[in-house]
Amino acid sequence: MRRKARFALAIVFLAVSAPLLSACYTVRGAGQDLNAAGQGLSNTAERATNYKP
Repeated sequence: MRRKARFALAIVFLAVSAPLLSACYTVRGAGQDLNAAGQGLSNTAERATNYKP
């Protein structure tokens, strides 16, 4: 039972980390990915509120 749980955890870890590792070949690529994620979050927040600066 314990071996199956460890194996399942390893599979989940690989499934989650593979896209992250393949997308960021360099520090610059990682920065671009984080920037895009931040822009998406900011755009979503702006659409969800009625605040106009």
